[in-house]
Amino acid sequence: MDSDAILIIPAFQSIMEVNAAKHHGKFNMAEDTLRQSCQSGKDSYLFDLAGDNVKWKTISLTHVEYPEGDITGKILAWCSLLPIFIVVGFITLIIFRREVHTVERVLLLQMTFFGGILMNELVNMVVKHSLAYPRLCGGHVFAHSGSAMPSDHAQFMAFFAVYSVLLLHFSQATTVWDDLIDNLWRHVLAVGVVLAAVAVGFSRIYLRYHTPQQVGYGFLLGCGLGIAWFLFTQTVLTPIFPTVTTWPISEYLMIRDSTLIPSVMWFEYTQSRTEM
Repeated sequence: MDSDAILIIPAFQSIMEVNAAKHHGKFNMAEDTLRQSCQSGKDSYLFDLAGDNVKWKTISLTHVEYPEGDITGKILAWCSLLPIFIVVGFITLIIFRREVHTVERVLLLQMTFFGGILMNELVNMVVKHSLAYPRLCGGHVFAHSGSAMPSDHAQFMAFFAVYSVLLLHFSQATTVWDDLIDNLWRHVLAVGVVLAAVAVGFSRIYLRYHTPQQVGYGFLLGCGLGIAWFLFTQTVLTPIFPTVTTWPISEYLMIRDSTLIPSVMWFEYTQSRTEM
């Protein structure tokens, strides 16, 4: 039996003694037994690493609270995690697709888009630190530290939505799309990302993490940065993509640019058919 099991079994037995003592008027004695068991566990190697009187802190990146029993709150809490899901999706696409800048039915928006998101988050951190606006007292069990103005969730989703809509409708890759189905999918995706941004912003207000003003300023800043980054990408970065893909490091990492290919999925499909 390993050391962890040896520590867990006495503690479990002590907890059972506490529960039994509640029904027999011997709570104090059982509480002492539990305290002694916990004290003996401090002699283990893991407790030595942390030391005594440790002040524990949670990782707040995915920590979202909602009113118990509130189905709407639970759904909105999951909506609040959309920025994290989007970042994970970007990293996955960059690793497996290695596209500089691409738009497709499933939104293969990668390196330059992700670079804009990182820039957007950096601006949010600077603005928050400069304003140092206190957080809303929402009565949560875990109180977030730091500034609250503007809402980073709202700013993230506003940037993502605005850039996605512009990329779907005004990028160089979409000007040659004449097929009705492709145009329909672009409109559906555009509406979807806008609704997702609204849902995330509303969730931050509903769950009492931000005021409407904080979310509103986050939306404004995110929209402005999304437009600015799109213009910068189209006028400055896109013309140099062919050169970037010829760099030795780009060839080594197999980085490619499919900006001028109207439908990457169809292109890959036809290429695979010709190779068979």
